[in-house]
Amino acid sequence: MVSTQKAMISALLVFLLLTFVIYGEEEEPTCRLLGKFDLHGYVESTNHSLIIGGMFPIHSRTIPENESILEPVSAKCEGFYFRGFRWTKTMIHTVNEINQRKDILPNITLGYQIFDSCFTISKSMEGTLSFLTGQDEHKPNFRCSAGAPLAGVIGAGGSALSVATSRLLGLYYFPQVGYASSCSVLSDKYQFPAYVRVITSDKFQSTAMVELIKHFGWVWIGTIAADDDYGKYGIKIFKEEIEKASLCIAFSETIPKIYNQQKLAAVVETIKNSTATVIVLYTSDIDLSPFVLEIEYNGITNRTWIASEAWITSSLIAKPEYFPYFGGTIGFAVPRSDIPGLKEFLYDVHPSKDPNDNITIEFWQTAFNCTWPNSSVPYNSDHRVNMTGRENRVHSMSDKFCTGEEKLEDLENTYLDMSQLRITNNVKNAVYALAYALDEMSRCIEGQGPYLPGNTCAYLEDFEPWQLMYYLKTLKFKAHNGDELALDENGDVTGYYDILNWQLNDAGKVDFVKIGKFKFTHSKHELIMKENTSVFWNTETLEIPHSVCTDLCKPGTRKGIRQGEPICCFDCLVCADGHVSRTPGSRECEKCHEDYWSNAAKDDCVLKEVEFLGYDEALGFTLVTLSIFGALVVVAVTVVYVIYRKTPLAKANDRELSFLLQLSLIITLLTSLLFIGKPYNWSCMARQVTLAMGFSLCLSCILGKTIALFLSYRVSKSKVRFTSIRPLYQKLIVLFSVLIESALCTAYLVMMPPKVYKNMESQNIKIILECNEGSIEFLCSVFGFDAFLALLSFLTTFVARKLPDNYNEAKCITFGMLVFFIVWISFVPAYLSTKGKFKVAVEIFAILASSFGLLGCVFAPKCYIILLRPKRNTDEIVGGKVPTTDRSIQLTSASVSSEMNVTVSTVVLDD
Repeated sequence: MVSTQKAMISALLVFLLLTFVIYGEEEEPTCRLLGKFDLHGYVESTNHSLIIGGMFPIHSRTIPENESILEPVSAKCEGFYFRGFRWTKTMIHTVNEINQRKDILPNITLGYQIFDSCFTISKSMEGTLSFLTGQDEHKPNFRCSAGAPLAGVIGAGGSALSVATSRLLGLYYFPQVGYASSCSVLSDKYQFPAYVRVITSDKFQSTAMVELIKHFGWVWIGTIAADDDYGKYGIKIFKEEIEKASLCIAFSETIPKIYNQQKLAAVVETIKNSTATVIVLYTSDIDLSPFVLEIEYNGITNRTWIASEAWITSSLIAKPEYFPYFGGTIGFAVPRSDIPGLKEFLYDVHPSKDPNDNITIEFWQTAFNCTWPNSSVPYNSDHRVNMTGRENRVHSMSDKFCTGEEKLEDLENTYLDMSQLRITNNVKNAVYALAYALDEMSRCIEGQGPYLPGNTCAYLEDFEPWQLMYYLKTLKFKAHNGDELALDENGDVTGYYDILNWQLNDAGKVDFVKIGKFKFTHSKHELIMKENTSVFWNTETLEIPHSVCTDLCKPGTRKGIRQGEPICCFDCLVCADGHVSRTPGSRECEKCHEDYWSNAAKDDCVLKEVEFLGYDEALGFTLVTLSIFGALVVVAVTVVYVIYRKTPLAKANDRELSFLLQLSLIITLLTSLLFIGKPYNWSCMARQVTLAMGFSLCLSCILGKTIALFLSYRVSKSKVRFTSIRPLYQKLIVLFSVLIESALCTAYLVMMPPKVYKNMESQNIKIILECNEGSIEFLCSVFGFDAFLALLSFLTTFVARKLPDNYNEAKCITFGMLVFFIVWISFVPAYLSTKGKFKVAVEIFAILASSFGLLGCVFAPKCYIILLRPKRNTDEIVGGKVPTTDRSIQLTSASVSSEMNVTVSTVVLDD
């Protein structure tokens, strides 16, 4: 870059040389003024070794051009700016202080040339051209001044002004030190190679703003920026940081540089219509002033403003009359410092000291609202049109004349306010930065210098601007207050911001209360808030403002995206069943663990209700009661049989089978108890196997009985002599049937046993504890064998039902088997159509119903005869020995066999 600048400068010098030759051949002067700039300021250049230039906004604006005048003229300024005037005086004070010091630039005195930038680019450029040329003319590239060389420029105030002037000064690599221009683009050394500054870049301020917003929990932010480089680049970085933090911009507006009431009204209307109550203002106090009047005029309150460093401590804005609208403002300010001797220097000002000092005269007239005698210097002029809240005026001259006896001590304005010396301190540091760079250059030893070839040095009497830039770019010095200032490769410094809050004191004035600090370097940053310092909030409740597009979704809901809107604007959707959100503002709902389900509020997972048929339920208790009752009935029947075991009816058709049948009914009835209560693996295996074994024993006993009845029936229909079926064979049928069932059950339990299963598909909110039967094939095989026994029993007894016995047991068994089949055939659809514990209840009901059916049909008639009709319980009647003509006593199947001389009886009597 340095070689490029050198080539550019060489080309310009050649051009100037040719111009000089051409002008030399003519009779006209070689230096012709093309026009005069209307520049005002302070100059002290005689008898000084070096000159330091400075540009400060002593006025806040220029007077609009008169369109009727066609010839372009240099604009005049208006709107005296006390803050800029203090900065100007601070530079003069600092230069005088350096000249009095012996440890820096010994035997060298500095002069100054200060211009009023009027806070406009045009006047700043005029001042820059005057620095480069040495005269007030529109011709750059050649400095005609015969005075001391210009070492560098301090300024030019606002970022937009520094950007414009630095582009021109950068062409010549002319050193420029900024004191208030924080725009991040100035860190670009490709565009601004000769610019350094003692104020931090807005890159850090934008980061600080986002950290502050995050600290207070705001997510919906409005932004307003000045329509210049300072506002545009500052908001650009702020938006980038906001996006990284997943926060949202509610609106983004700009304040016009040239007063425009319609545009300001549109910005105010946007604020009114927005739900954002926290607004970032990236602008200078001068640009902000008309906007403040518009806010006051519309009575907009209940807003929290986040201020940039350019206006947070400005007394132009921080006025008691604006406090209802801007009270509670929080902003970032550059470090403050006390400057020894400055107060006395600022008070040492009076128009009588220099009658030609129009700036001091205007200051005096503006401060005391009087007219200095014999002076035509205007003050309080305002050529802006349609100014909200203000009367339009061209020139305001007071009828009261200044006496010169007015006392500055009686004034209360920014110029004499020593409490917030922040940018003022930067002005002092900027002048010292240039002075220390010159001092370093003056101490160079030949042969050890930084310039190649030869390690040469530059000398204060005759040096090029780029040579001084070498020392500025590596500058590191200690300021008057002890702070270390070190410029990095981009010409920037690091440090910290004070976080200030506007509060009203007891005297009714605005105080800037420090509530925290933001420390930063290039690699890290830290927001530190004071714990014991209260913050004033300009809200109805005086509490932290609530600035959101949509209120944070409560627990139990999640964010739903609104198409085409920022991520901070969303709908709150209730979590689906089985999903919860425990924290406010959740983006997604978490799925509950399989054993858990969402509660009614959907903000927590609770254990699912575990459902099984319990003993403590009415249904379970009823079924248990029925099971035990049925078992007791069977026991009672057994007791009857035991007591009357010698009677013919108890001995009929194999007494042992009857006892086994009663035992099997007790087993099946009590098996129901295994189906009730919380299922376990052992109970799951026991219930089906026990039931299958109980039914196999029951049905095999019935089969043994029915085969005997079937054979009796065949005998009654045949004339062939048959041998009666032996009781042993009946018992063998039972044994083989039970063994086969046992083998099937054993294989079932060994290969694919039943186990507990958590059924979560039937009902989401419940866990149905049930038994997974393992293999359906095995289960069908086990109960299929029982069904086979039942079918054989039914067929054989159905055939034998027409035996003409006094007591035909075949009919009773037939009815019992019919009940058995009806129950279990009905069970299948009922079982498949129910869920949960009712499924188990249906199965228990089928067990009980079938068991009670067999009990009632098989044993109830016998018990009736044994207990209530004992006369019929005789060998003659049961064995069929009575005469057939005695109608009072009917024949049994045994008697039929007797008369046919057949030895077979339907009821085999045990001895």
